[in-house]
Amino acid sequence: MEFERLYKSIQIDDEQYKYYDMNALNDSRYDELPICIRYLLEAAIRNCDGFLICKSDVEAILDWKNSVLKGVEIPFIPSRVLLQDFTGVPAIVDLASIRDAVQKLGFSPDLVNPVCQADLVIDHSVQVDHYGNSDALAKNQALEFQRNEERFKFLKWGAHAFKNLSIIPPGSGIVHQVNLEYIAKIVAVSNHQCLYPDSVVGTDSHTTMNNGSGVLAWGVGGIEAEAVMLGQPIHMLLPEVIGYRLYGTLPTHCTSTDLVLTITNKLRSYGVVGKFIEFFGSGVANLSIADRATVANMCPEYGATVAFFPVDDYTLRYLRCTGREEHAVKRAETYLKQNKMFFSTKLHAHYTKVLELDLSSIVPCISGPKRPQDTVAITELFSDFKKCLTQKVSFKGFGIKPEQISKTVQVDISGQKAFVRHGSVVISAITSCTNTSNPSVMLAAGLLAKKAVEAGLQMPIHVKTSLSPGSGVVTKYLECSGLLPYLQQLGYHVTGYGCMTCIGNSGALHPEITKAIELNDLVVASVLSGNRNFEGRIHSHVRANYLASPPLVIVYGLAGRIDFDIEHDPIGKGNNGKDIYFKDIWPARADVAKLEEAFVLPQFFKEVYANIKQGNEQWQKLASPFTTLYPWDDHSTYIKKAPFFENMTLKIPAEEKIRNAYVLLYLGDSVTTDHISPAGCISRTSPAARYLISRNISVNDFNTYGARRGNDEVMTRGTFANIRLVNKLASTTGPKTLHIPSGSELDIFDAAEYYQREGHQIIVLAGKEYGSGSSRDWAAKGPHLLGVKAIIAESYERIHRSNLVGMGIIPLQFLDGQNAETLGLSGKEQFTVEIPENLEPGMIATIKVSDGKIFKTQCCFDTDVEIAYYKNGGILPYVIRKLVEKRDM
Repeated sequence: MEFERLYKSIQIDDEQYKYYDMNALNDSRYDELPICIRYLLEAAIRNCDGFLICKSDVEAILDWKNSVLKGVEIPFIPSRVLLQDFTGVPAIVDLASIRDAVQKLGFSPDLVNPVCQADLVIDHSVQVDHYGNSDALAKNQALEFQRNEERFKFLKWGAHAFKNLSIIPPGSGIVHQVNLEYIAKIVAVSNHQCLYPDSVVGTDSHTTMNNGSGVLAWGVGGIEAEAVMLGQPIHMLLPEVIGYRLYGTLPTHCTSTDLVLTITNKLRSYGVVGKFIEFFGSGVANLSIADRATVANMCPEYGATVAFFPVDDYTLRYLRCTGREEHAVKRAETYLKQNKMFFSTKLHAHYTKVLELDLSSIVPCISGPKRPQDTVAITELFSDFKKCLTQKVSFKGFGIKPEQISKTVQVDISGQKAFVRHGSVVISAITSCTNTSNPSVMLAAGLLAKKAVEAGLQMPIHVKTSLSPGSGVVTKYLECSGLLPYLQQLGYHVTGYGCMTCIGNSGALHPEITKAIELNDLVVASVLSGNRNFEGRIHSHVRANYLASPPLVIVYGLAGRIDFDIEHDPIGKGNNGKDIYFKDIWPARADVAKLEEAFVLPQFFKEVYANIKQGNEQWQKLASPFTTLYPWDDHSTYIKKAPFFENMTLKIPAEEKIRNAYVLLYLGDSVTTDHISPAGCISRTSPAARYLISRNISVNDFNTYGARRGNDEVMTRGTFANIRLVNKLASTTGPKTLHIPSGSELDIFDAAEYYQREGHQIIVLAGKEYGSGSSRDWAAKGPHLLGVKAIIAESYERIHRSNLVGMGIIPLQFLDGQNAETLGLSGKEQFTVEIPENLEPGMIATIKVSDGKIFKTQCCFDTDVEIAYYKNGGILPYVIRKLVEKRDM
């Protein structure tokens, strides 16, 4: 053991433990490391075996200040993996398919098992079909099981078949809130009684939420997570760490949501992609752990990899509040203090750069209409939206003609008249772990609802309301505080315990509302307490989407429109026709704090989580097979054996050259993984719909793309199927492209099939921030199955770039100052990509264009291991070969 001299004993209460004593390094450099880097160092020391992790890796991390300047690559082995069902189902499908492949290669399928703990929380399947009444929860859960029975049976099989895989059934809550409140250990204990800091990577980009409680956590692609489960480290560039000093106190009328939206705006502007953020300063002590978790949750929206709040006394208080055992709390405190990982003002960490934020400067705000970083003070929103309406189509524009902005349409809803126009709020959703994990904003929403009801305000009939808590604890304290009935009177009945509206499972709008929007090209709005608002994500008919705190969600729902002057216009008419204003119903922070102290109790957490793995009666009745290999059903339209390993051999294939490739798509900036692989509804005119209909699936049973990620036939046809996709090769917005040889405009899937049949290779041209948004592995798997060999973009979002590499697609980046437009590319040319023979990270590749142009691009392989993945045809073929190779050793 390389670092045996650091391996010490420690007694906590009556228990004896082992741990690696960082003080025994006797190295002054340790005291200068940011705490998040100390976590990386400890993991490297603990896992140092001279093979996967070497002594030189430990030295590189210890010398972080210098290593980070050299672009040094390090391996990292997290303690566990976190999954949700949309990304988890394809991951388990891959593991099951790998078992088949390993057996086909002549080895035991039992070789294939997660080697670390993997927890999968089913939270992405429930939809807001029913709302606004007391039956909504039961009806939505019944529909969830009806639609997803096959997927759920498959996941139940996985829990039986694979070691170290735990499934938390549907209806239990949202993965990140369950992780924060229940799964996370802060300090974990190995089978050998060795203590170490908890760390987790997850197949959802908002895994970062756990950074708020001092767990090193971030999102990775599903492909990368599978490799971790099979014993491979994550290979990453040693990150820069931005120290973010917080000072001051939030104003009494502001919430943690206002804080995180402001931080998102500031850090996205600054540029923190690929960096770690570590928060420090006197202001941190003025934020609860729930506040910190909200800030950490939206880390992907501001572009960083990690948004880390070191453990302090408030963390320990949170552990006790959420019902953790006292010994576990004491164990965490003792270990972290012993290893100088516990936050202290005496720590003198060095950071790459230090940024500052005065918490007292925060103002109530909202973000939209199309991006989380586009933050607007609520006092300016009414004028900002009016500008957005008429500005040319962009992130802040809808291109509506000035003479059309006052158009109003009357609709009949259940016998009542309603009026909708540009700016009408049609979805008002208290949703997402981002905010429902925070009792202060949830209780504020309840108090505001109480004041609104008592003032006589009513929810407009055209607004679809929903309440989707991230755990049953929320319902407990809302009920016990007496606030839930007021929320219900305004229409905010619990619709389910899952992501729901935040991920686009918002359900259908009233048919008359939909008809009015379509016939009149109305820009209507949603207001939600979520973390993303990309166009087309929340609902295909809702173009303006705004992120806000739960109490503000209710305010704009009651107003029924996004463009009212919140300072001067009344929200609506109350008792006796009295005008009711924002100031009349906004709750006092002191009142919220009293409720939180009285009703957010450890016993609620213990009661909710005591039997969480049992599930409801429907889950318990689900029968699943007890077999080593999954019995694939050829007739299934949900679960299908993955095609990625069909013809795999132990021999590494010859590298495929890219010659005279056509452009499948020519895209602009900020193309998200939602654009590349939608999670929402399947259009009845899409290639995926044609496939499902050919398999005798009715339109009503299509379900969503997210629910069908276990079937590559659906997902390949759904690649680039977003109705808001803007492709410069197509004449209209949507999933169309030009098949260049014939000049025909086709569905993207059909064009890709033509290219494959004709023997033509294809690539994609794109702008900045390609692949931003969710950590969606199908956004790389889908293009791979379409035949895409390379992407040429101005920049990439971190997780998506990694996923492309993991699928064997080459991510190429235009050199600074260049893009497709400056190079005069039309997208109708053919492209030859000359990859250097002795490929190294960051090397230059020459692109030759059929019209005679030649330009350079950078190969975005960050590490030598990524090059090995590429040469193996992707990360999973690499892992299979390593598994078998290890078995032969």
